[in-house]
Amino acid sequence: MAAIPTYHYPQQGKLTVLGAGESGIGTAILARKKGFEVWVSDVGSISGPYKKQLLDAGIPFEEGMHTESRILDSAIVVKSPGIPNTVPIVQKLKGQHTPVIAEIEFAAQYTNAKLICITGSNGKSTTTMLTWHILSQGGLNVGLAGNIGRSFALQVAQEQYDYYVLELSSFMLDDMEYFRADVAVLLNITPDHLDRYDHKLENYVDSKFRIIRNQQPGDLFIYCADDPNTVAGLGEHHVAGAILPFSITEKIEPGAYLNDNNEIVINVPHQDTFTMDINELSLQGKHNVYNNMASGLVAKAQELRNVSMKESMGSFKNIPHRLEFVACIAGVNYINDSKATNVNAVWYALESLAPQIVLIMGGVDKGNDYEMLRDLVQTKVRAIVCIGKDNSRIYDSLEEDARIIVNSSSMRDAVEIASHLAQKGDTVLLSPACASFDWFKNFEDRGDQFKDAVMDL
Repeated sequence: MAAIPTYHYPQQGKLTVLGAGESGIGTAILARKKGFEVWVSDVGSISGPYKKQLLDAGIPFEEGMHTESRILDSAIVVKSPGIPNTVPIVQKLKGQHTPVIAEIEFAAQYTNAKLICITGSNGKSTTTMLTWHILSQGGLNVGLAGNIGRSFALQVAQEQYDYYVLELSSFMLDDMEYFRADVAVLLNITPDHLDRYDHKLENYVDSKFRIIRNQQPGDLFIYCADDPNTVAGLGEHHVAGAILPFSITEKIEPGAYLNDNNEIVINVPHQDTFTMDINELSLQGKHNVYNNMASGLVAKAQELRNVSMKESMGSFKNIPHRLEFVACIAGVNYINDSKATNVNAVWYALESLAPQIVLIMGGVDKGNDYEMLRDLVQTKVRAIVCIGKDNSRIYDSLEEDARIIVNSSSMRDAVEIASHLAQKGDTVLLSPACASFDWFKNFEDRGDQFKDAVMDL
């Protein structure tokens, strides 16, 4: 088991939870169990199931407002990662030196499980799920949490796992001070959420590298040696733990690489070598070779048997909304990639699919640079169907490269247009590159509406 690092936070008194989503409810229940005087505040409305959990636990809450005086009277505040540190109430709390931390940081104080933490601009959900799948199938007692699945804090309160696989966003990492990952995985760094980082890539890189914060010599850092922003960041950040890089362009030992026979080769010190033909992987495409390398390195470092790893990597089913096959209708495949909320994710999706593609994209632009898509749009995309309120940047960037580019008035309209543009053997791909909250509640709602519209064709 991992040694629990020292957390210099109050261990009793008034604790306020800002935000009553999955992480907030779990935090409140764990905090109550640990003896805090807990109160939950959400400026929006609290959904029925979460409200029932609070009522059943006897935890007081407010919704539709923040009572500032009560929040400022807290000994410690745990906030949703979606709340920026720049909002006035957080600034006031920090100004009076009240600790404002993340659910992950709070919950980690109360478990001695080994923490396997995965971040990256793209692929982290798939890699987190794949890693959890491999470890679970290999017989380890492992929980899944973070930016995916059930609340980490709730699992710490109610379960007894020996390992956790945690998907960590940059927003979560920003709110961590003493947290320590036993195994840290950094998949890649591409411009994303730069509006939250003063539109400076270096600030976003610094955020991602917080995943190695507080690591010790016995810990492990796994990273992509082919990613230029990660490699550059290594020159600016001290790595205390052992390193295991992975690459598809060069031979790396110890680490993981792709050999001349199109086999993944994984070498971890003191473990037997693992090899697997990439055609036997359940997840196809170059980006998924990287994801399997990262997950395989984690698994070998936990001393899993090769036969178990190979079976798991060949049987894994991808997460919903990430290159999720929906249906084949009149010879046209429909793929839901609603979780692709940045340009790099769309690039990976286009790269992994055969021509011809009718691409449904658009939404709330986060300062996207669509230039990297131009070659793939020219060679693989039959047409682009835009969703969302304002797609002027997509038109400005891709109109010269796309054979057809049209607007739609709803997801149902977009799917109907795409179905008419597609020919037998084509793929209709929802891969938006943008946030979803102009037309949809979230990316899940966007993906679900796509699937419903496809099934109604």
